[in-house]
Amino acid sequence: MRAEKIRELDSNELRSQSKDIREQSFRLRFQMAMGQTDGLKKLRNLKKDRARMLTILRDREMHPDTAPEPVAKKKKKGK
Repeated sequence: MRAEKIRELDSNELRSQSKDIREQSFRLRFQMAMGQTDGLKKLRNLKKDRARMLTILRDREMHPDTAPEPVAKKKKKGK
């Protein structure tokens, strides 16, 4: 996931997705230890995505004025 897309999410969504990624990583590491899968590339990508999420969360926590919560965009009605 790109950092731009992650920045569009609000903090609650980031926390829940980070938790989900942590659980996926645990399951994937467990499967790799048992020899059931060769998901090393997926594990690396999950770790990087989680690190991006945690970095953005920390940035929002430390600098709320320069890294504000995203504002929901209004959808335009098509005619």
